Amino acid sequence: MRIGLFATCLGDTLFPDAVKATAIVLSRLGHELVFPPEQTCCGQMHVNTGYQREPVPLVRNFAEQFGDSAIDAVVMPSGSCAGSVRHQHEIIAERYGDRALRSGVARVKAKTYELSELLVDVLGTVDVGAYFPHRVTYHPTCHSLRMLHVGEKPLQLLRAVEGIDLVELPEADACCGFGGTFAVKNADTSTAMLQDKITHVTATGAAVCTAGDSSCLMHIGGGLSRIKSGTRTLHLAQILAATRTTPYDALTEAAR
Repeated sequence: MRIGLFATCLGDTLFPDAVKATAIVLSRLGHELVFPPEQTCCGQMHVNTGYQREPVPLVRNFAEQFGDSAIDAVVMPSGSCAGSVRHQHEIIAERYGDRALRSGVARVKAKTYELSELLVDVLGTVDVGAYFPHRVTYHPTCHSLRMLHVGEKPLQLLRAVEGIDLVELPEADACCGFGGTFAVKNADTSTAMLQDKITHVTATGAAVCTAGDSSCLMHIGGGLSRIKSGTRTLHLAQILAATRTTPYDALTEAAR
């Protein structure tokens, strides 16, 4: 399959290892990765903050960059960005776009997936050949849980990882408190929600907390580091990219 890879803003600027890991996993499974060089932000942060007309150029660019019929599917290591493309882009196109934009958005929407969706639902793959001998707990991010309804797919992938000790996160479906600009505009509420989340993460005794969104992991990771918990955060793709011959630490060094 020929798969278009969308890096996302956070992936491009702060968490490139999650994007590289996504490419590693899919390439290892025999798929061709395409990276349109003119890709930009999907516009999610604008829409979520109430600016719906402003991201029209971003929505149009996304449809143009990934609308090529030679691209069979589009993947991104982010449930929130996938949710934006699949739901918000259509709203923006209907309200402020022209016929060409509406058509382009519909075409790309139909083939856009978050990583676990692509692996499990489209490629029919659960065991990706990963090896990660560490205790891990999984946080289901809000957009992946409530907008994309990925359900058990990330857990299916994690359970198939060789050597992993996967432990259940108490109150896993509770929001971590990030929510983009929500964490800035409602800092006290966000901090209280984060405190609950890191209390539950540390209670598992996990060495790693994983999720499908770098944004939530950034928020949770910040809280964990401030209390010196010893628990690190890693994107789901980074765990799936690790193997016996190329363990996570070696993989990280090779990517730098």
